[in-house]
Parts: sequence; C-alpha cells; structure tokens
Amino acid sequence: MNGRFTNILYSLTCFLAALFLCSCQGEEPKSVDFYSTALFKDVQFSGIFPDSKTFVDCTPKKDIDLVNTDYLNRKDASDFDLESFVLEHFELPVVQNSDFRSDTARHMKDHIQALWSVLTRAPDNVDTRSSLIPLPKSYIVPGGRFREIYYWDSYFTLEGLMASGKKQVAKNMVDNFSFLIDTMGFIPNGNRHYYRGRSQPPFYALMVNRLAHDDRDLFIGYLPAMVKEYRFWMRDMQRLSTQKNALRRVVLMPDGAVLNRYWDDLEGPRPESFKEDVELVESGGLNPEKAYKDLRAGAESGWDYSSRWFADGKDLSTIHTTDIVPIDLNCLLYFLELKIAQGYNWDSQLDSAQFYLEKAEDRKKAIQRYLWDEEDRFFIDYDFISEKKTGVLSLAGAYPLYFQIATKAQASSVLDKLETDFLKDGGFVTTLSQTGQQWDAPNGWAPLQWITVNAFYNYGRGEAGNDAASRWLKRNNEVYKATGKMMEKYNVVDTSLLAGGGEYPLQDGFGWTNGIVLAFEEILREKELIEQMTESL
Repeated sequence: MNGRFTNILYSLTCFLAALFLCSCQGEEPKSVDFYSTALFKDVQFSGIFPDSKTFVDCTPKKDIDLVNTDYLNRKDASDFDLESFVLEHFELPVVQNSDFRSDTARHMKDHIQALWSVLTRAPDNVDTRSSLIPLPKSYIVPGGRFREIYYWDSYFTLEGLMASGKKQVAKNMVDNFSFLIDTMGFIPNGNRHYYRGRSQPPFYALMVNRLAHDDRDLFIGYLPAMVKEYRFWMRDMQRLSTQKNALRRVVLMPDGAVLNRYWDDLEGPRPESFKEDVELVESGGLNPEKAYKDLRAGAESGWDYSSRWFADGKDLSTIHTTDIVPIDLNCLLYFLELKIAQGYNWDSQLDSAQFYLEKAEDRKKAIQRYLWDEEDRFFIDYDFISEKKTGVLSLAGAYPLYFQIATKAQASSVLDKLETDFLKDGGFVTTLSQTGQQWDAPNGWAPLQWITVNAFYNYGRGEAGNDAASRWLKRNNEVYKATGKMMEKYNVVDTSLLAGGGEYPLQDGFGWTNGIVLAFEEILREKELIEQMTESL
C-alpha cells in the first residue's frame, strides 16, 4: 500500500468518524438524559457491578429509549430481576487478551515489551450505541478497567514506546489526539462520551515535542492542533473581569495576570462514579452543584483524589478543586505556549511566535508570583478565593523544575525537600498527607516519578536522580516478581504492601508504569555508558 493511498484512507476514516461524532451529539446512547433515568440510577445503586464504570461501558443491544421504556413497564413486577434485565439488554465490556499469562522468570523489561500487544487496540469501528468515541488509528490503553485511551497517561506511555523504538505506534497515538482536537475542539479525559465535559493535564505538546523535536515539518504539522487546544484552555479569557474573575478554566488574578484551573463543562455526578459522587454529597450535606463541579474538576486534574483539593487538607467532603490555581496545569500551559511559539518560529510566522513567547513569559512571572511559597521554600497551589496558598506540599511542586521555570535558588530548596521528605525506599511519595485517597501518601505514581527525577537532572543533581529512579525500578520489579503484574500505583513507604485508596481496586496493566520503566532504564543505561566512557579517557 503506497503512502498516498494510506493518507487518503486515513483522511476518509477521520471524515467518517467526525461525521459520527457530530451526529451523536444529540442522540448518543450514553447521553446526560440517559444518566438521569431511573434505569441508570437503579443499576448504579444496585451493586450489580461493584465498579460504577462497568455499566457506562456496557453497550445497549437496541435503542436506549426502547430499553428504558421496557424497564419502566417491567420494573414493578413481582418477579422482576434487575440483573437479568441488564444482561438481557446490554452487552458487557469485553475483557481483552484475557488469555495472557505472565512469566516472572522473564526480565521485567521483556514482560513489558510483550504487554504492548496486549494493551494495543485496533482502530475503532463506529457503533452509535456505544459510549466509545471511535479513533482512526491503533492506540495503547492503560489496562484493567481503563479500556480506552487516556490523555495524560498516554504521554508517559509514549516515552516508553519511543524508548522501545516504536515510533510509529507513538505517532498513531499523537495522530489520534490530533483527531480528537480537530473533531471535538479538545482532548477529552478519555475517548468515551461520558468524558466529553472535561480534559486532563495538557500533555499534548510534550507528546509532539518527544515525537517530532528534530523534525521541523512534522512538528509544524501539529501546530494547528496545539493552537486549538490552547484556545480550549483559554476560552472565555476575554470575558474575565473583577466582578467575574473565574470562567471555565481561566482565572483573573488580582494583578491582572491570567492563570488556569481545572474544570468540567458538564453538571451533576460523574456517570462513571455515579454512586460514589451521590453518596458523598448526600452523606456530607454538600451543595450538589458546587460539589459535583469540584469532583469533576478533580477528575480533570488526573489527581482524583488528593489532599491538594481539600479545604481541610484531610477529607474528600471538603473538596474545592475549582477554587484552586494548580501548579502542574499552569506549568504545562507555559510549555504549550513555548511550543506554539517554536512552531510559529519554524514556520516563519515571527509575529505569532513573539505573541506566544510573551504569553509564556507572563505566565512564568505569574507562576513565580502566586505559586512560590517563600516560607516553605516550595511551589504550592494557590486558592484564589481565599487569596492564599493551600498549604499542601505535593510532587506538583516539581513541575516548575521539570519545565525549568524555577530559579537555581528555588530549585535547590525544592530538591532538598523532595530528597529529605518525599523520597522513600520505593520512590517519591505523592504528598506528605495520609488521607486514604490514592493520590496521597503512601502511594507513588509513575508519571510523578518521571517529573520529579527529571527535576533533579535539570538542576545538576544527577546522582540523586539516578538513585530515585533506581528505587522506583526496584519497587516495580519487586511487585512484578511477586505478582506477575505491572501496577497502576505503588506503596513506596511500606514496600511489604502494594497500594490502596481511591474509588476502585488496584489496576494492573499498566500503560504509564510500563512506559516509565523503559524510559528510566534507557536513561540509566545511557548515563552508565557515559560514565564508562569518561572513566576510560
């Protein structure tokens, strides 16, 4: 098949999938209307599926309106059985590659290489009854209950793909995200319709940079999508005022700077965590409108959930995510602004390049002004409602070092605290608070290990970075040898335990863990070779 024909076929696939997306905006089976039906609520509260995500991933066997009508007509019968009704009218999510078996005699790296095919999904067929948003190219899923592509997961997975020499697979991932930006205007949390109100931490520019950093034509080809994603995050900026200082994802700061927050454009409880959200709101006597927005925004952050988002720093019932200007989000948007400027510069559109460079510089100054805490000598999220730092120290504080926004003096203080307070036997702990939430102590996560270790590398502490990376790899390998699995998260404090917390059981697979293992091994191997070469001179 020649390249021209392949491009035509890809374009046709994108066009057909785009038509499907447009057509199902008003009639998708997993719509907000369906989520408000008695059928949906009864199933989610019934306990038929221990995981609330299972039912939203089911596919109705006929038009959902007919299923709902049938339910209303039959549900009050004395012999009615809800579980039997669901199995009669819905196809359960398919368990992919269930016959795969781990061989712990194999090296962990070889196990991960074998897992790529297990976690790969073919281009999607259009199914108007499914909640899945079809993608035109193959892609890697995280694994377990996560049966679709996930936005920020995919950057860390991509690092492993590139380290494995699987550049075409990595390009397919970036092309799928470009397709989502082109057709939906942004990259959703995952390619499911119930995620269409929110995104995730904007790592698209990092994916483009990793894939195409030395290929100007390829990089410029992704420029329109980067600009479009930026406009999504900055939407309504021109409507901000002192009377209305926060709209969607933009926040007007007291000095006139504009920073960003996490948000979700939809209302109500999350369909995939419906029971959990409703029970939290009802048991805590919370304001439903505000609480559901904060829960949804916390899901957009990827840190669902963490003491970062709690007003008291302890309890989920005090969640107030939409009041917070987060460190990680604003550092990611700073990088996006820089990469857009780079793209315009390479494309000889110098005025546009200068415009985005100035945007990046303004954001950098605002990050320094609002997110640096002089007393703690650490970067901390900012509560723009109370106009003060949240007080929660977390690995998000490493992002300004990852993107080299921090001064050398700031970096020195941050790295000292990371090394003394956050670094444990199994790697870096996410926060210093033990709340029972999965994005708090004692858990460590692959993406945050990558960000934090590279923060050490960026500011001249390579030996400490190598040590931290080695601890994480050792922890991964210990669990792999004991269970045959690569986990979503790990207990890095008590290495006799796995991990816990959150709304669902511990997942294995696992895309971003696999990616960072391979990426770290590549870095450590390169550093060892450099040391050997230096010693031989």
